[in-house]
Formats: sequence, structure tokens, C-alpha cells
Amino acid sequence: MKIIYSEHLKKRLVLREIDENLPRRIFEQSDDIYFDAATGHSIAIMVVELYEKKREVMLAYAIEEDCAKLLTIHPLKEKQKEARISSGRWRKI
Repeated sequence: MKIIYSEHLKKRLVLREIDENLPRRIFEQSDDIYFDAATGHSIAIMVVELYEKKREVMLAYAIEEDCAKLLTIHPLKEKQKEARISSGRWRKI
């Protein structure tokens, strides 16, 4: 499957000083996948080394025909994942 980075994602990688290969790695390796009812996007979450700490990082993406468009990435705040799951916004796929 072809993987493309949105312009927004490219800007976030620079702004947050995140390695440009991390979104692809999360997309390809994460087993923690959710559907975001608020946006309609898929969410992949993975624990990675970021800013010299182990952190959960989320990647929002959309599948368009034979292409995965990676939309945005950011480290999750403490309890942010649990809050979105318990509110029903994120549903496990």
C-alpha cells in the first residue's frame, strides 16, 4: 500500500521535532488501532522513545483506495487515550 504524508503532518513533524520515519513506523507496526467517531479517521497508537522518554504517540490516518494518507501525529497526554475511549470517541478496531 502506498503511504503519503499530508502537508499538516509534515509541518507537525518539524514543529514537534519528530523523526520523519516515525509516522510510517507507527502505521506499519501498531496493533493498537481505533476509529475516531468525531473525525471519521483511524487512529494508531504506539509506545515509542520520544524526547528521551517512553511515550504513547497517536497517528491519525485515512485509507483512500490503495493509499494510506497519514494526517497528523502527536504524543498523548496522560490519561488522554483513556478519556477518549471512555467517552466513546475512540472505538477499538
